[in-house]
Amino acid sequence: MPTLEQIVAYCDRRTRRAAFTDFPGACNGLQVANRGRVTRIGAAVDAGLVPFGQAVAAGVDFLLVHHGLFWSPPQPITGPVYQKLSVLLRGNCALYSSHLPLDAHRRIGNNALLARQLGLRPGRWFLEHEGEAIGCIAASALRRNALRRKLAALYPQVIAIEFGSATPRAIAFCSGSGQGVVRELAPAGVDTLVTGELREEWFNYAQEHQLNLYACGHYATETHGVKALAAELARKFGIPWNFIATGNPL
Repeated sequence: MPTLEQIVAYCDRRTRRAAFTDFPGACNGLQVANRGRVTRIGAAVDAGLVPFGQAVAAGVDFLLVHHGLFWSPPQPITGPVYQKLSVLLRGNCALYSSHLPLDAHRRIGNNALLARQLGLRPGRWFLEHEGEAIGCIAASALRRNALRRKLAALYPQVIAIEFGSATPRAIAFCSGSGQGVVRELAPAGVDTLVTGELREEWFNYAQEHQLNLYACGHYATETHGVKALAAELARKFGIPWNFIATGNPL
């Protein structure tokens, strides 16, 4: 039975946590400890009351999440904040968060896996944040209609905005929010983006700049990394894992 310290040390090394500068408040790494042993790993996208309860009910005592607890200024430990911490502590469930490190990872990151699920290989990386490239670009021979069909088969809802090439030679990938990516496509030499969510303004921008934009859901595009890391931990340490799905449609 591995210790919590062993599991955390592996996650820290694998995600390059110490070397990666995330957004303020992300607080990557171990956010809540348990009593020191890990018998079952869980993976979830969000640090929410419902996924915490589902994890504890499933016997999870180490939960990996993409979006951790600490995104806003310090809050009183009351109401939902108290309830979330109470569920974890009473259930002896540790919480580990990995945000941008698990978007940018070349092997088990969300963006690399987004490309690979379409049969594509990430070849270039772009969208730099604090010296780290977050998004990836893959050469592609897929026609636009084939790309749309593949995405529709993989994700419950896909918003397709198609004003770019019918045969894009490359596709950019950025999981979660694509708000800061669209203007970076032309400088990166691509006109097609697969992302999670977009604001209304990017429809007109796509028309005016001849772009293909595919929004597949913030939550849905960020399930890949936590699943991959949890599966890797399970293989290495010989313990079971499961994904905690919440059905988030956004």
